[in-house]
Amino acid sequence: MRLHIVARGKIGRSPEAELVDRYVKRIGWDVKISELPDQGGKSPKLQQGVTKIIAMDEAGENWTSKEFSDLLSAWRDDGAREARFLIGAADGLSAEERASADHFFSFGKATWPHMMARAMLAEQLFRATSIIAGHPYHREG
Repeated sequence: MRLHIVARGKIGRSPEAELVDRYVKRIGWDVKISELPDQGGKSPKLQQGVTKIIAMDEAGENWTSKEFSDLLSAWRDDGAREARFLIGAADGLSAEERASADHFFSFGKATWPHMMARAMLAEQLFRATSIIAGHPYHREG
């Protein structure tokens, strides 16, 4: 299953970009990152019925890393070809983006800069795929 981060804003050369790259390179699954302008732009085409969408939102569910990995594992096992993660710009996600989401995921009640959220998501994707693979990176407890 492909893990696809669709993020608003250009990350450019930054410490956050280095973190994203570091974790993405460690993920053993197919990973794609698409950047859109802060507003507008055309989202990458969806494959109907085989793409699951998680919108990153401060009001979303606050899953543990294990719960997150269980969701990805179940989607993969049920035949999903893509798990798409939407990260909005400073003004958040559009109404259309929000309406497309199967789930909303939060890194807590605090508001995070969208570039930092991208790095945190990359780490959580690495952690989730490590849990699924039985790798000892994640230590629960």
